[in-house]
Amino acid sequence: MNYSKITVWMLGVSLVLTGACSQGGEDKDDRIEALEQKISQLEQNRVVTPNNAQNVQAADPSSIGAFAFEEEVFDFGTIEEGEVIEHLFTFENSGQAPLVISNIQASCGCTSPEWTKTPIKPGEEGFVKVVFNSTGKSGVQSPTVTIQANTSPNVTRLRLKGSVNRKTASASPGPSAGPVKR
Repeated sequence: MNYSKITVWMLGVSLVLTGACSQGGEDKDDRIEALEQKISQLEQNRVVTPNNAQNVQAADPSSIGAFAFEEEVFDFGTIEEGEVIEHLFTFENSGQAPLVISNIQASCGCTSPEWTKTPIKPGEEGFVKVVFNSTGKSGVQSPTVTIQANTSPNVTRLRLKGSVNRKTASASPGPSAGPVKR
């Protein structure tokens, strides 16, 4: 009896596997046929545009502004921890349309930006003020601000760079090794 149960079980498993393989084969045949059709179209020099392709058009120069910064990197040198650095980045709109800054983000909480909020007409100047607070920072620092505007490309980065010396512990009189036993 046990032998016949095992035989029936193995026969059932083999039928299930055979059915699964034949279904997978039909899917493969459909995919192979679709690929052969695409190859045939390519051989006939017909370009096939995928269904999910997006149309991308070049930006109209009359609809965008353009940054012309005097500098995009400011080296503040070496400072002591806790000092605050402020730098004003100035720029001219060298584009053909009013330049609009939609957003500016700092790379960390130690940096805060301010900027010209009104549209800057072609030929006029604007600013981005960056404030860096070095409290809790030491070593080489390179905070950035990322500007999003109606320019091409639409993202511009400004950077401060420099080194921050670690604040030394204040010299206060007192025991350095703990209490003295008597």
